[in-house]
Parts: sequence; C-alpha cells; structure tokens
Amino acid sequence: MQSAFVTGAGGFLGMHLVAALQAGGVSVRALAHSPDSAARLRVRGVTVVEGDLGDTAALARALTPAADAVFHVAADTTPWRRLRARQYAVNVDGTAAVLAAAIAAGVPRFVHTSSVAVYGLVEDRPIDESLPRLGIDGPIHYAHTKALAEAQVLAADQAGRIGAVVLQPSHILGPGDRHNWSRLARLLAMHRLPGSPPGIGCFADVRAVARAHVRAALDPRRGECWLLGGVEAPFAELVQALAAAIGVPAPRRRVPHALLTLNALIDEARAALTGREPALTREGVALACHRMRVDDRKARRELGYTHTPLATLADDSVAWLRGAGLLPA
Repeated sequence: MQSAFVTGAGGFLGMHLVAALQAGGVSVRALAHSPDSAARLRVRGVTVVEGDLGDTAALARALTPAADAVFHVAADTTPWRRLRARQYAVNVDGTAAVLAAAIAAGVPRFVHTSSVAVYGLVEDRPIDESLPRLGIDGPIHYAHTKALAEAQVLAADQAGRIGAVVLQPSHILGPGDRHNWSRLARLLAMHRLPGSPPGIGCFADVRAVARAHVRAALDPRRGECWLLGGVEAPFAELVQALAAAIGVPAPRRRVPHALLTLNALIDEARAALTGREPALTREGVALACHRMRVDDRKARRELGYTHTPLATLADDSVAWLRGAGLLPA
C-alpha cells in the first residue's frame, strides 16, 4: 500500500490512523470539512481536499488518481434525538457517497470503521462477530445508522464491486480525545462529576485501533469483520483511573439508571428550548448503563490487536489533555 484516502482524518481516531499510515511510508490524502481540521492535517504532511461527505466533486478530486485503499472513519456519534437527520445524512448517506466514489475510481480496498454498537445492547453473552446486528432495530439511533452503513459496505463487497473489510471498535480512549471520554476528565478536574454510571464498558486504546485498521487493509481477505474490544471494566473504574491520573478524589457514588434517565429528560427538555445539545440524553444513559462484554479474539489472532491497561490509558489521556491546555487547573 503506497497511498490511502482517509475520511474523518481530523478526528480522534483519524489522526492516529494518519500517523500509523505515514509511519509505514504510506502517502495520505484526506477529506476535511473544517479549516481547523485542514490546517492540522496539512501540518502533518497530508494532502487535503476540503469538502464534506456529500460533496461528490470533492470526493472525486480526492480519489484522482485512485488510492490503494480508502479508510472511511468519519461518523456522527451524537446521542441527541434532535440531530437524528444530520446523523443519518453523515453515517448512512455519507457512507454511500464515499463507497460510490471509491468504486467509481477503481479503488481496490475499502476499510470501513463501524462500531460495536451495531450489535445492540447485548448483555446475556459476550459480543462476537457471529451475532446478528440487532442495533439496526434497537433504540439507539447511532447504532441504527452504523448498522445500515455497515450493511451497505458488506453488500458492495459481496456483489464484487469492491474489496471491503469492517472494523468494529468498542469505547475508544487515549491521547488526542477532545470530545468523547475526555469530558469525564474535565468534569473530574472541576469537581463536577457527581458519581459513576452503573454500566460496564470495554475500553480500547486508540493507537491499537489505528494499527488494526492498517493491518486489516493489508489482509488479503475481503468481506471480513473484526471486533476491537479492550479492557473490560465498570465505568466506576474508569472514573477512578482518570481521577488518579488527574490527582483528584474520585466520586464514590453510583448513580442509578432511573436517576440518570430523569436527569436526561430534564436536560433534553431544556435543550429543546435553548437549542444547545444536552449534556445528558436518554440514548447516552442507555449506553452508560449497558453491561458490555466483547470477545475480540479474532482481531487479536488475525490482526495482532492488543489491549492496554486502563491506568495507562487514563495516564496517557490526561497527559495529552494537559499538554493541549484542555484540562482545567
């Protein structure tokens, strides 16, 4: 692989994927929808085409000449119901647009970043690749859109239109996180986190996830799916690890599902009046109370995927946030 085109390259996972590709000598082109993302990517030596996923002309320019592989990482992860139309446009229509552009350009390899969410809120057994994608009919709109997008990609592969593979990460942590789990760290630093949700998560190292994407692109098989899990731990343990890295006491309280749901209803009602995205939503609560277990032995065996201890992930995340000036003193 000598050249690659990456969507979502300016984001958390995207930046690490760009670094992993460049470390292997791959020339990277990227689609950037904001000036800030474009600037960050150009500094890293990435050839940038400005536009969004719905810009077919920009996608065609980005894939002329055709790249050896397309990595479709871009996604809308919002849990706010008011933004469902936007999320569908990005996750479903956007995937269709990138896939069509890659096929038209004759790209031989399409690597799609899906999510463990496509399997739905499974709690009676560990999630593995053999399970049905129940998220397509579940209560989480993000899961619904990601399941639809993944189905498009695999259908194109099965029809022989392009060689595609799918990666399904769980909760991603690590340096470079500006918007996801880093919010917990900022709340802890400000002593504004009242307690921990009752769920269990699988916490993946963003650097390992990026490396798995590169190895999946080089794997000769097509139509494969790989779950990328991580350290299985209650959310309370994540809170404790982040608090220790920051140097503040961790809240001992476990906030029950019912109380979180009530707070989410209040936040959503307030957001309907202000137009500002709520801090807490019912879909977010459902995910935070989910007791997730992931069996990713396939990725560990076939892609050399690895797990990182939770304390190391917390330390690295907090160190990056401090260095970037994103953590309150």
